[in-house]
Amino acid sequence: MIINSRVKDILPTANLNNVYVVADFDRTITNGNSKTSWSILANSNLVPESYISERQELYDYYRPIEIDEDIEYSYKLQKIKEWFQKHIELFVKYKISKDIFEDAATNLRVMEFRPYAKEFIEFLHENNIPLIIISAGIGNFIESFLEHNNCYFDNIYVSSNKIIFKDGIAVGVDDNIIHSFNKNEVSLPDNISDKIKNRESVILLGDQVSDLNMVDKNNHKEVITIGFLTDDSSKEVMVSNFDIVCEEKDNYNNLKNLLF
Repeated sequence: MIINSRVKDILPTANLNNVYVVADFDRTITNGNSKTSWSILANSNLVPESYISERQELYDYYRPIEIDEDIEYSYKLQKIKEWFQKHIELFVKYKISKDIFEDAATNLRVMEFRPYAKEFIEFLHENNIPLIIISAGIGNFIESFLEHNNCYFDNIYVSSNKIIFKDGIAVGVDDNIIHSFNKNEVSLPDNISDKIKNRESVILLGDQVSDLNMVDKNNHKEVITIGFLTDDSSKEVMVSNFDIVCEEKDNYNNLKNLLF
């Protein structure tokens, strides 16, 4: 675990009644080898091969753009919006049903927690620490994953792309599309805002530099940012942007002991 000198003197962070956690989901709460929530259908036997092929073509074209730190931000933003919209259009094109989503959600073997992540979530619940998950993934699968692992607690709020259905068939996404570069635009409902408004410290968890946009540091007394290295990320870039960087050997138990 690589710890920036800025935060060494303030760890552990604020008291349990004064902190909340904002986290990305795919490859942050799930491990770095897990498929993303966008991949659940493609890794099932429930959808046509043509959907899988078209979905892969989109991934092969847009994913390198998403992770390339040298591409101009405005161009990257445009292309990622385009990617997400086109993938959602595939759900509509192939008339993916609500039943298929629900069947796929019962078989989430392609996703698994990072070591001790579930225990970390349980710790937050036991200590009444709000956990806000802001994900560019598919909220239907994220919520199902938490439910199936018996840890979708009442202190958790998921803000993600929720696929909506009409007459049992996918027709689009509820509200605006959330992608990796507009997480700063996510607005929380009043009941969640009320739970965190008097908490001055934030712990942010992510696996990409763009996840730092989930929290505006100017609005909080203290923000500690934690990044998880994956095969797609540059160690140098992560260390220069996050206060703490977790490497492959690190786990959520180490992190909990460090923070609390």
